[in-house]
Amino acid sequence: MTALPSRRIFLKTASATALGLLAAPAFVRRAEAATPVTAASLMAPDKPETLIWHRIAEIVEERLPGAFRFNIVANAALGAEREIAQAAKLGSVQASLSTISVISSWVPEAQIFDLPFLFRDAAHLRAAGEGEVGADIKARLEAEGFVVPAYINYGARHLLTKTPIAEPAALRGLNMRVIQSPLHTELWRAYGANPTGIPIVETYNALQTGVVDAMDLTKSAYAGFKLYEVVPSLTETAHIWAGGIVYFAQPFWRRLDDEQKEVLTQAAAEGAAYFDELIVADEEASMKLAIDGGAQVVQPTDRKAWIAGARPVWETMAGTVGGMERIEQVRDLA
Repeated sequence: MTALPSRRIFLKTASATALGLLAAPAFVRRAEAATPVTAASLMAPDKPETLIWHRIAEIVEERLPGAFRFNIVANAALGAEREIAQAAKLGSVQASLSTISVISSWVPEAQIFDLPFLFRDAAHLRAAGEGEVGADIKARLEAEGFVVPAYINYGARHLLTKTPIAEPAALRGLNMRVIQSPLHTELWRAYGANPTGIPIVETYNALQTGVVDAMDLTKSAYAGFKLYEVVPSLTETAHIWAGGIVYFAQPFWRRLDDEQKEVLTQAAAEGAAYFDELIVADEEASMKLAIDGGAQVVQPTDRKAWIAGARPVWETMAGTVGGMERIEQVRDLA
């Protein structure tokens, strides 16, 4: 009969095991308890909207080895922007990007970033995000369940049509796909178009089947969704600088300790700077791809008419975004 181990041997073995666990490297313990982070992207794996999450994941892993396990889901596999934002509020998605246009459904004041012909360039948009207005919008978004460490810049939005359009008068009567946002609806209605709210992932089919005949979008997304195949004319209006946010879901954020929050905040800020750099390069590559695919670039004529046509939107939206004084405050930023 085999002898049973003595109590002394058992206690000695158990103590050694416990000491070994206590002496184990921190990253081993973290790996065993890695917190999953599902980050949703609308775009392909090689686009800035997805690459930003790989960069954020790398930075986080360097600073908190094994603490988080990122699952980056590309190609809108988890839905369109609004669906992802709703999933984040419920806790099934932990992180994503959003255009200001979509996220303003929860915080209407954020639409100040979408006002047409308000921002001169990317630096002007960045200054607004880093200033008083940007901080106020972040606080309002957090109250709605979106923790926003950083703003991003998707680039300027341009007019996309089936046939070339250079003057705003040509928009009258045109069926126009718009973001599901009151501001965007108001903008294209001001030009005499017939706006229809359609999620971005459904636009190709809507344009192909004639549900709508035009839309507006950034150059990067124009190529990313292959829209040059159905709206081959891009008019460089740059009427809106498409701001966006990097956000984490509040249900996820509440479970983190202070160190984890700080690391994720820093990683998101660095990721946002990386994203902005990628967008500049991606726009150039995107337009080469679009032109090779049959797209043509049109320069708008009578820019004063374009600006004048959009100016009533400022007056209409002033009450929503904090008043005309606030709009002028943003306009006059250095």
